[in-house]
Amino acid sequence: MKISKKHLCLLKGILISVIIPAYDHPDTLLIFIFGVNPATLNKLLMKRSIYRTVTGLIFFLSTTTCLKAQTSPGTAPTLGPANPWTARQLMEPGELATALNSPNTGKPVIFNIGAVEDIKGAKHIGAVSKTETLESFKKALYGLPRDTKIVIYCGCCPFAKCPNIRPAFSLLAGLGFTNIKVLDLPVNLKTNWRDKGYPMEPTR
Repeated sequence: MKISKKHLCLLKGILISVIIPAYDHPDTLLIFIFGVNPATLNKLLMKRSIYRTVTGLIFFLSTTTCLKAQTSPGTAPTLGPANPWTARQLMEPGELATALNSPNTGKPVIFNIGAVEDIKGAKHIGAVSKTETLESFKKALYGLPRDTKIVIYCGCCPFAKCPNIRPAFSLLAGLGFTNIKVLDLPVNLKTNWRDKGYPMEPTR
């Protein structure tokens, strides 16, 4: 049976608060477990009531510390919607801009699936958070081979808040497309694309 870290913390607390007080030489056991300085410990254990206070405090601190460690910033889940794509499915803006500016490089099929301006070569779909627009996107994909390299982007706001990028990606994946790329615009289109001088379609 696998014991979780939380259960280990509780067992440790029971050891401290129940088993140690019943031991003939609790000071020796505490020194062994926690490396407490003997001289300091002897002063603390002069009275039984003080000893009980100390063990109770150690129990509280040990369980609190263990539980806190399990929810530390390094292990806490990321806030916001989960991303259905992998890191390998993200495309850096500079990579796409280079491909668009190179006459000898094959161009992916690019879809603007947000309420933002069109980058060079993008097919404007609009905000696919709306059911009718998502359906229009589905129709635009008709006839494309499933191994077509497709780049989708929105850039209306940071990924965590974007209402368009996940529905578009999930639609592509659900239809069986195998070469999907999400343009990595962590802030927005202006900051991560336009302000860098990357190519845009002429403003209409």
